[in-house]
Amino acid sequence: MRNGIKREDIELLAPAGNWDCLKAAVANGANAIFFGVEKFNARARAENFHMADLPEIMSYLHMYGVKGFLTFNILVFENELKDAQELIDACINAGVDAVIVQDLGLVKLIREMSPDFPIHGSTQMTITSPEAVEFTKPFDIERVVLGRENSLKEIRKIGEKAKLPMEVFVHGALCVSYSGQCLTSEMWGGRSANRGECAQACRLPYDLMVDGVQKEMGNIAYLLSPKDLAALELVPELIEAGVTSFKIEGRLKTPEYVANVVSKYRAAIDRYFDGIDTPPAEQEIRELQQSFSRGFTHGFLEGTNNKTLVDGSFPKSRGVFLGTVKKKMTNALLVEVTSPVKRGDGIVFDAGDPTQKEEGGRIYDILSRSKKVEGEVAKGLFEIVMGRNDVNLKRINVGDRVWKTSDPELDKRLRKTFETEKPYHTFPVAVHASGKLGEKLKLTWVDLQAQHAVSIQSEIPLEQALKRPLTHELLHDQLGRLGGTLFHLNAADLTIELEGELILPVSELNRLRREAAEQLLYLRSKPPVYQHRHVDVYADVQVKKQVEQPLLTALCRSMEQLEAAAQTDVDFLYADFEFVKQYPDAVKLAHKYGKKIGIATMRIHMPDENGVLALISKAKPDAILVRNTGALYYYLSRKNEIDIPLIGDFSLNIANHKAVELFLESGLERVTPSYDLNIQQMVDLLERSDAAHMELVIHQHMPMFHTEHCVYCTFLSEGTDHTNCGTPCETSRVSLKDRVGFSHPVRVDTGCRNTVYNAIDQSGAEYLREFRALQVGSYRIEFLEEEPARVKEVISLYRQALRGEVSGTHVWRTLKATNQLGVTRGQLSK
Repeated sequence: MRNGIKREDIELLAPAGNWDCLKAAVANGANAIFFGVEKFNARARAENFHMADLPEIMSYLHMYGVKGFLTFNILVFENELKDAQELIDACINAGVDAVIVQDLGLVKLIREMSPDFPIHGSTQMTITSPEAVEFTKPFDIERVVLGRENSLKEIRKIGEKAKLPMEVFVHGALCVSYSGQCLTSEMWGGRSANRGECAQACRLPYDLMVDGVQKEMGNIAYLLSPKDLAALELVPELIEAGVTSFKIEGRLKTPEYVANVVSKYRAAIDRYFDGIDTPPAEQEIRELQQSFSRGFTHGFLEGTNNKTLVDGSFPKSRGVFLGTVKKKMTNALLVEVTSPVKRGDGIVFDAGDPTQKEEGGRIYDILSRSKKVEGEVAKGLFEIVMGRNDVNLKRINVGDRVWKTSDPELDKRLRKTFETEKPYHTFPVAVHASGKLGEKLKLTWVDLQAQHAVSIQSEIPLEQALKRPLTHELLHDQLGRLGGTLFHLNAADLTIELEGELILPVSELNRLRREAAEQLLYLRSKPPVYQHRHVDVYADVQVKKQVEQPLLTALCRSMEQLEAAAQTDVDFLYADFEFVKQYPDAVKLAHKYGKKIGIATMRIHMPDENGVLALISKAKPDAILVRNTGALYYYLSRKNEIDIPLIGDFSLNIANHKAVELFLESGLERVTPSYDLNIQQMVDLLERSDAAHMELVIHQHMPMFHTEHCVYCTFLSEGTDHTNCGTPCETSRVSLKDRVGFSHPVRVDTGCRNTVYNAIDQSGAEYLREFRALQVGSYRIEFLEEEPARVKEVISLYRQALRGEVSGTHVWRTLKATNQLGVTRGQLSK
C-alpha cells in the first residue's frame, strides 16, 4: 500500500484484437483485457473474436486471474435489438466480467435481462463531469470510462464527488473529437464512428481559411490530427487522482505493440507501489515510440495546451526521431544520429512535404569515416548505407529528418514474451497435510490468489515408515513438482500435521498433486454466475398517440436570425449562441414577438461548468435544450428550484425505442433522435416509439467534429488556451477546406470548444409525409450562418410542406440543399 492505495486496487487494462494480442497482454502483466466480437464493437476493422469464442476466451483469462470486458460500445439500431440480446445472453452465460456500453437503450435492455451483470460506461457516453457519472447510477453502472479531454485536476474532482471507479485512457491514439460526438466519418465516408467504423477524417489534410482567405501554413496540413497519448510519466499522479483502471488503446495494433506498452505501464505501476520514484528511462520511451507514435503528448491530462496537441506535418506513425541528413554521398547519406540505430533497422526520410511520396527502407550498413561499425550506434555523424534499390538517393535532401520506423530486434524480444508453451505466470498455493497410521492422507490445497480451496484424500492408507518418512522436505519435494501448471508451492506454505513416522507411495503423492492442480485450475476457469432472465425486447413498444398539428421549431445562432425567425409563424425557437451573456436578451426578443424559446446547453459538460447551466436557467427560457447527461442530471436534481421543461438533443445519441423510453422516463418532455440513423432506421425507431414526444431535425448544417482542440487558438494566437489566446474567434471566422474544395465552418461555444460544421446544408423534407404518418410531434430547422431573408424563406417552405401545400422535393431543390436526413441517406422501404 502507498498513500492509502493498494496495489491490487489498480487495474492495467489492455486491448486485444486477436488471440496473439490477448496472450501478449496476459504475458506482460495486464490485469484485464477488453476485446470485441464480430459485431457490435467500436473497432469493426479489427480482426476481432467471435461470439462462439466467448467461453474459451473467458476460461483462458480467468485461468490467469485476468478479467475480460467485452466492448459493446456502439449505438444499437431498432432492428438490431434482438441480435444485441443474443450477444448479451452469450456474455452472461460465458461469464464475461463486464460489457463496455455506449447506448443507454442497451443499458436498459441489459438491466431487464440481468440486474447484476456488470456494465461499464464507455468513453463513447461522453462522461466528463461528476453529474454525468451520477446520471448513470440508477442503472447500476459499475464504472465509467472518462472522456480523454478530462485533466488530472478534473479527474480527481469527478472521483471525489461521484465516488465511482474511474477508467482513464493512458496510452494510444487520440480522437480529436469528443468520443461519441463525431459524425464526420459517416457523413463523408459512410463509416460511422458511433458504429465502430471510423475512417479517421481527422487524419486528412485541410487548408485553413480565415475570413475566406487561405492562410499559408508551410508544411502544416494535418490541422486536426493529434499526436498519440503517452502518460507513462504521469502514472503516479493518475493513481493519486483516483484512477483505478489504466486503459491502453490499440485493438487494431500488433501483439508486439500490446506486449511493449503493457510491460512498460506494468513496470511504472509496480515502481510506484515499490516506492521507487524514478521517472521512466529514455529507453522505455524510445521503445514505446518505436511500436507506434505520431509523436507523444500528455493530451489534456495536464490541462489544455492547443500548441502541443497537434504536430500538423504528418498523420501517421513515425517511430523514433533518428537524426538529420547532413550530406549526400555517392552510395550513402551522412546523418547526424541522435538515437540508437543498427543494421537491419527500418528508416524513412522526411522532407517535410506531406504531399510527396517518402523514401525509406532498411539499413544495410553503418560506417564511420568509411569504416564499418559493428553493433548499435547512438550519437554522432555516421554514413548510412541503405539496402540495394530501397531508396532513390536523388529524392533525399540535406536537412531531411530521419525516422526509425522499425526495430526487428525489439520485435523479436517482445514476441518471446508470449510465444512460449510455458505458463506466463504461476500462482502460489498453500498445502496442509494431515493424517495418522492406518488412515488416508488428507491434503487441503488453497489457491492463495483466487482463494479457492480443494481437499483430496489418498486412495490407500498411510503406513509405518521403515525409512524415508513423510517429512516436510520430502512432501515439499513431491507436492511442489508443479512445473507446467499455473501453480507453485513455497516451502513456508506447506504445513504438516502427521502422527508418527508415516509413508505413502510416491506414485500416490504424484496423483494427489495432479488431481489438486486440475481441480484448482477448474475452479479458476469456472465462469461467474449472474442472474439471467429472458425478455421480449419489443414488449414495451408504445401505443401511438395522434398528433393533429406538429410543431415547427427553429434553432438560431445569432440575434439577427432569431429576430427573423420570430417574425414567422414558427411555433417555437431555440437560441444556441457562442456567448451565454446574450441569452437574457434572446428570451426577451422571443417573448416580444409572442414566441416561446428554449436555450441550448453546451454539448459537453465539464466540472466547474455548472455556472453556465445556472445562467441558462436564470434567463428564464420556456425550455432548455439539453445536450449531455451531465446537464440533464444538473437540472433534474434541481427540479424544485428550476422548473423548466427539458428537451433532449441529438447528442444524447438516442438510436432505439428503449433509449427513447429511458430519457422520457428520466424527465425529458421531448427527445431528438441521433443523427446516426438513416431514413429506414429512423422509420424503424418511430414505429416503436412514442413519436409524439420526439423532435426530428429536418434541416441543418451537420455538426461534424466537436472538439476541445481550438483551431483558432492553435493557428491564430500565441496563446495556449482560452485564458491567454486573445479570443481571435471574436474577430475572425475560420473554416477548414477539404481536398474536394468545400470549406467547413468552425464555430466556438461558450466553453471555447470548436464545432466543425458541414459546408452544405441538408434536408429531410423528402420524407415529411412518412414522418407525419408516424405521428412525429415536432420538426426542427437549424441555422448556422444564414442571413435573415434566408431564415424566413426556409421556415416558410417547411411550413408549406407540413401543410401539404408543396412537396418535400420542392423544398430541398428550392433551397439547393442535400437531400439527406442524418449522416447517411439510407433507403426507405415503400
